[in-house]
Amino acid sequence: MTVADIRQSYEKFELTEASLAADPFEQFALWFDEALKANVPEPNAMTLATTTLSGKPSARIVLLKGFDSRGFVFFTNYLSRKGHELAENPSASLLFFWPALERQVRLEGSIEKVAGEESDTYYHSRPLGSRIGAWVSPQSQPITREELEERKEKLTASLGENPARPEHWGGYRLDPQRVEFWQGRPSRLHDRLVFQRDAHQAWTHVRLAP
Repeated sequence: MTVADIRQSYEKFELTEASLAADPFEQFALWFDEALKANVPEPNAMTLATTTLSGKPSARIVLLKGFDSRGFVFFTNYLSRKGHELAENPSASLLFFWPALERQVRLEGSIEKVAGEESDTYYHSRPLGSRIGAWVSPQSQPITREELEERKEKLTASLGENPARPEHWGGYRLDPQRVEFWQGRPSRLHDRLVFQRDAHQAWTHVRLAP
């Protein structure tokens, strides 16, 4: 078998206009709940794609930590590569892929930092090691393993059991303008239903050819 021979037939579900929820947040909640019930590994793992002002793209996996009608939230180091790119160009794309359900969700929109209080609340809900880790890692900067372990040892001793959230760490919220729900179907004739905001910020939807 070669790479070109690898293929999967998608035959589990369908996505019709009649079954589609009234807005993308409701539809995402339905699909996310089904991913949880199906025991999909890390169902909140998503690809975050960003670009520089010059259009140079980069992508990485981050974890969804909350969503509602305001948008989709994740947390990270503001001084990381993604943080610098989002400061330059506050637009991004998110992609969820749940292969066990033969589904993808793609979101595109503007992005901004969440309120400090929201970042504080999530930060203090994390395990102690993760809270200290936010101080330890100068994310995206060159470092040796020995330097990283040395920083961990020193900061674990100095920060104590209740470290404050570092100013360089917190949340972002993506406010989607376009959300595509993709359901795999046989013969590559997949279902692609897209929600998009119109000029009045109301949601409309359309089917796209696969």
